[in-house]
Amino acid sequence: MEYVETAGVRIPKIGLGTWQNTGTECSKTVEAAIDAGYRHIDTAQAYDNEQAVGDGIAQADIDRENIFLTTKVWRSNLRYEDVLESVHESLDNLHVDYVDLVLIHWPHPRIPLEETLEALSELHDEGVVKSIGVSNFTRSQLEDARRISELPIVANQVLYHPYTDQSELQQYCAADGLALTAYSPLARGDVLSEETLERIGRRYDKSTAQVALRWLIQQEGVVAIPKASSKNHLEQNLDVFDFSLTDTEMTQIDDCRGPLTVRLRNHLPSVVRHLPI
Repeated sequence: MEYVETAGVRIPKIGLGTWQNTGTECSKTVEAAIDAGYRHIDTAQAYDNEQAVGDGIAQADIDRENIFLTTKVWRSNLRYEDVLESVHESLDNLHVDYVDLVLIHWPHPRIPLEETLEALSELHDEGVVKSIGVSNFTRSQLEDARRISELPIVANQVLYHPYTDQSELQQYCAADGLALTAYSPLARGDVLSEETLERIGRRYDKSTAQVALRWLIQQEGVVAIPKASSKNHLEQNLDVFDFSLTDTEMTQIDDCRGPLTVRLRNHLPSVVRHLPI
């Protein structure tokens, strides 16, 4: 496993995304992922699966300190008191005494960042939150958060896959030593039929998914959290550290555009970011 190191925090470059995975299936997936070698698990209050994730971690044969666990505070919980209450609720749901990283899930145009970050700082002082970050923040919003926060903002989690252009944000984060975490790194499966990835994959005897993940984590400071449930896919997503893409191949993937439907979906984060709820 490789890591992104930022502000004294070591984040495994490949983690398990758990969005839309709930209940017993989620618990089994988390347990299987840990058994396969995953050491980074991502969840969120809004996923309605924190308890299932916690069950999976508890069932796995591993010490808690060996898992990097991330959760997120939902937009409706960003007031000071709500942050404190909801994070403690997350801890109870996850059956843990602390989380390694707590993210502000989406910016809220009507709740001052100062209020949210003050509460997260208090939780850090309490010892139940080891580090903090944000999700779905633009560069300017990330700059505001960093300016306001007493604690280092260690990560920004955003939609990032070969059909998105996050180069400006990636370069900004890399220059200042922040992690950029890619969710939906396979574009919800859309990249699996990308001819450029297929062609490159044949050179290394790798799948299109593995090439897409390699393209992400080969960029400085980038972490990827693909979803998977089958043992085969879990293992394949981890098997991306034994090859490297050439500069030419990286550029070829940079130039991928994808179908119109994928490009339209990429506008969703910019719309949601400005909604007041």
